Amino acid sequence: MSASLLRKGLELLETAGVSDSASQRPGTAARPSNGLKKKKKKSSRSKRDKATIKGRIVKSALEEYQKHQATDHFKKNMQYMLGTHFVADSTITEKILTQNRGRKAKDQPVEKVKKKPEGTVFTEEDFQRFEREYFGRAGTI
Repeated sequence: MSASLLRKGLELLETAGVSDSASQRPGTAARPSNGLKKKKKKSSRSKRDKATIKGRIVKSALEEYQKHQATDHFKKNMQYMLGTHFVADSTITEKILTQNRGRKAKDQPVEKVKKKPEGTVFTEEDFQRFEREYFGRAGTI
């Protein structure tokens, strides 16, 4: 016999014995019931005893392990991406990328500065004039 069954049996006997002995005592009259019931105190034992595996479906350890494993969706995703022929507009993709980018400086892309092709401000006539002024008339050929 398990301890829980023995405990329950003793509790039933105690409650039955108390009610029988109270009604059998001489000089005590049964209380008239006024419709109110006395609340029973719930013991911590009854909660502990209710935790049983009766009616519980036992799963195999392999099923539990597979349920908690991360599934790999790589093949499905690749088939989906390769199967679609829709290409988004570049402006839309740029908007999405800027929204997902952080606000910190390290998250911002480095902007490329467009350099102008190096050229001179001076024209060929300016060079000839400078040559005449600096070297004199010897620079003209």
